[in-house]
Amino acid sequence: MHDATPKATTVLTHCPYCAMQCGMALVNDGERWSVASRDFPTNRGGLCRKGWTAAALLDAPDRLRTPLMRDHKGGKLRPASWDEALDHVVTRLEEISERSGPDAIGIFGGGGLTNEKAYMLGKFARIGLGTANIDYNGRFCMASAAAAGVKAFGLDRGMPFPMEDISRTQAILTIGGNPAETLPVMMQYFDAQREAGGTLIVVDPRRSETAKRASLHLQLTPGTDAALANGLLHVAIQHGLIDRDFIETRTSGFEAARRTASRYWPDRVERITGVPARQIEQAAHMIGEAETAMLLTGRGPEQQSQGVNNVLSFVNFMLALGKAGKPHCGYAALTGQGNGQGGREHGQKADQLPGYRRIDNPQHRDEVAAVWGVDPADLPKAGLSAVELLNALGQPGGVEALLVMGSNIVVAAPDSSRLLDRLGKLDLLVVADMFLSETAALADVVLPVAQWAEEEGTMTNLEGRILLRRPVRPPPDGVRTDNEVLKGLADRLGKGRYFTSDARETFEELGRASSGGGADYAGVTYERIDAEDGVFWPCPSPGHPGTPRLFLDRFATEDGKARFHAVEHRLSAESPDAGFPYLLTTGRVLQHYNSGAQTRRVDELRAASPEPFVEIHSETARTLGVGDGDLVALTTRRGRIVFKARLTPDIRFDTLFVPFHWGAGSVNALTNAVFDPVSKIPEFKICAVRIEKVGADAARRLNPISNN
Repeated sequence: MHDATPKATTVLTHCPYCAMQCGMALVNDGERWSVASRDFPTNRGGLCRKGWTAAALLDAPDRLRTPLMRDHKGGKLRPASWDEALDHVVTRLEEISERSGPDAIGIFGGGGLTNEKAYMLGKFARIGLGTANIDYNGRFCMASAAAAGVKAFGLDRGMPFPMEDISRTQAILTIGGNPAETLPVMMQYFDAQREAGGTLIVVDPRRSETAKRASLHLQLTPGTDAALANGLLHVAIQHGLIDRDFIETRTSGFEAARRTASRYWPDRVERITGVPARQIEQAAHMIGEAETAMLLTGRGPEQQSQGVNNVLSFVNFMLALGKAGKPHCGYAALTGQGNGQGGREHGQKADQLPGYRRIDNPQHRDEVAAVWGVDPADLPKAGLSAVELLNALGQPGGVEALLVMGSNIVVAAPDSSRLLDRLGKLDLLVVADMFLSETAALADVVLPVAQWAEEEGTMTNLEGRILLRRPVRPPPDGVRTDNEVLKGLADRLGKGRYFTSDARETFEELGRASSGGGADYAGVTYERIDAEDGVFWPCPSPGHPGTPRLFLDRFATEDGKARFHAVEHRLSAESPDAGFPYLLTTGRVLQHYNSGAQTRRVDELRAASPEPFVEIHSETARTLGVGDGDLVALTTRRGRIVFKARLTPDIRFDTLFVPFHWGAGSVNALTNAVFDPVSKIPEFKICAVRIEKVGADAARRLNPISNN
């Protein structure tokens, strides 16, 4: 491997960031790489600011190019050879496994890993280490929508129709999503929908950039999503908007949902949610009277301790209207991470095996074990989910060693100050990363790995379209791919025969392992992806056309019917009180992506959004004596951090908003690690908080996480 790049060449590939996975071209003029547009079905030549600047990462000056190790706890990281680093890791893992059992070793993956890496990471956990404890940061993102999709429809594919269908539907109901900033290229479809006479309803505590383009904005109190959904269903039933034939022929469980909704009349829902009763009635009619309609959820309703029920309550509304399982109708979750869809399909979740198989299902275990060439009895059981895994770090009888690949947990995880303490108690922390992220800086061993444009592999975008990323150059000298790292560890563990570092060979095996599962890739090849601009799963055989639109004939349940679920509104884990009188919610901004480990290294993006802030309603700020740009301390039951105030009329009086992309002053030091009982997603979107104006020296004392 070397640093040389080819002269004057163009490579067609995909953006390294969000789940749009926009098609782009990387162009080398003989000296540097730059980004050019590409006419691809999802983005149609468009790119956002992050995409246009993505090539800057390839030449980032702080790129890791050699393994790093500490000789002892508290010592400094020093350069090491690959053999020294991998030998040390395996020696320590074997000691820990022999002393405390294989489940004392944990693996934490990421929703940005390619399908091949996600598959291999899950296989490495179960065969290479024999541990049950593997999960990933997608548990922080899509887990509630995924669980709700399985419960309601029998299958989780974030968007069960192509993105182009958005522009062809008459009415769209978006709950807690802000694609204008998180998936900006997607807005061309919303614009086309509006130009065709369509309506857009946005439910959000903030008047976000997406809400500003809506026909109707419902500004609910955070945590009251299920009450609002039941109110919409109540109006639909009372005003004869429901589709009784669809309910009878294509669903089950309506009567229980109807009885629950009967208690959520608009005036009562207004008192719970803060949304005027007349707007609730208006929204129900706008969706119910449209010939076609879609429901799109974002992280707003999902990242809550009631996340699954929140999603199911809105699905109930759409099922009752007959707006599912038909052309230009349906429910979709706006997937955030680059491979948020594919990353949860093939085994890096604690309870899953490849192809959406369940690890606790004997038949599924037999099927995957046959492909892997192992005894099904040797596969571990389901392990700890992401928050449970992080809570077990360094605890008696818990996880003693952790391998992190594709995630910056110090910034991304909830209650991150407590996580810092747990990481410090580990016997071994190994982090594979491109840069010395906030998490890598704490590791005992840091392994430098390839970037998105230096290796081959597939991603599955938010539509369920399997895409191919092409390398533009090999990794720099001293850098290995994630799969080469896993293969090197497996070799030293005596399990190398089960693994390959070749991405194509891994993908072919993934196809066999997923065959017959819910997410069936068996008919997909790299060549076919190339020829067809991606392939929609399920695609069970080479002659199968792929499945752009799911559920048109039947849902994926045993009887083919979608399921209603009776959902009551429940309070969030924390409610405002005298000590913590406001609600804190978190989210993203246009310029940055996830923990910011990549985008904060791009000069243009860092200059456009250099630091975190707290968004406060102008009138709330006036009562607190806070001016625009003043320093304010936010305090929750978990910590206290200082931010600059940003005043706006576009947020509720009782709500504060902070984006989470920065290591210094990470808002996730304040968020609540309580999680949904089904999806195990943490409650990022709601916690009780107080706010006070502070002096300039407070930030230095109170912001606990160093920035990179």
